[in-house]
Amino acid sequence: MLVNCVVYENGNKLADIPVASISEYLQLPGCFVWVALHDATPEELEEVRQEFALHPLAVEDAQHGHQRPKVEEYGDSLFVVMHLLEPGGDGQPTLGIGEVDVFVGQNYVVSVRNRSEHGFTEVRARCEREPELLRNGPGFVLYALMDAVVDRYFPVIDAFEVELETIEERIFTKGEARENVQRLYELKQRLTLLKHAVAPLLEGAGKLYGGRVPQICMGSQAYFRDVVDHLGRINASTDTIRDTIGTAISVNLSMVTIEDNEVTKRLAAWAAIFAVCTSFAGIWGMNFKNMPELEWRYGYLVALGLIASLCGYLYFRFRRAGWV
Repeated sequence: MLVNCVVYENGNKLADIPVASISEYLQLPGCFVWVALHDATPEELEEVRQEFALHPLAVEDAQHGHQRPKVEEYGDSLFVVMHLLEPGGDGQPTLGIGEVDVFVGQNYVVSVRNRSEHGFTEVRARCEREPELLRNGPGFVLYALMDAVVDRYFPVIDAFEVELETIEERIFTKGEARENVQRLYELKQRLTLLKHAVAPLLEGAGKLYGGRVPQICMGSQAYFRDVVDHLGRINASTDTIRDTIGTAISVNLSMVTIEDNEVTKRLAAWAAIFAVCTSFAGIWGMNFKNMPELEWRYGYLVALGLIASLCGYLYFRFRRAGWV
């Protein structure tokens, strides 16, 4: 679906145009065209490919989707893939994974957004508010898109940190160790999704400001360095959270083992107490004729008292030892 097709001249918006008229403006000096698509059909991608002479391999990647974040050069153009992470619906602790594919040339920008409801209207508005920067052309638009995508990662990692702190507060709560382990593994899975979105993009974005910078990005290196800095911070935070999760899982597994040992000790203590009852009852229950005190009037009460006294003594000792 076509979202926008706008032509800009010297950093200012010139007009909204139909896709079929793009070729008329590409020849004008100081002009570039910015096309935004959402869940584009193969027909729409093919039409855009013909208008901008996009590389067929890049168009094929955008059509198939589910690409690894990357920055690739095709001649004098760039193809950039970024992942979009959005919280799951209905308050579910899941992450929706979208994708935005960006084609950038000397006089065009084509952004194709897939599987994401959060668009980039604010990015276009920001660029139009800064015509002096928009004069840098498609390179600045690419920076603005990348910056918007990276900024959306910060609330995700903040939510991860808050959730991890909540779980850590419950680590030593009795009876919740197994539930905590499950929540930690779920958090680790979502953190892995963020890691897969950030780490490859960090590597690719580094090509846009250091070393042999593509011609399209000339004049915007400082802005791309800022994006790389943000990605580096997120990547470092991701590694820190992952290490903390590993430690928390180890602690929780230790707590599970301790709880199991507590149960085992209680069972062993009660087994020892009842073993005394069983042994005395077994001896006096053999009914031999010449057993001591068998004919004594108070023999039954004395036997019960002896059994109760020994069981009470054992219970007292186990109680002091913390076994019951």
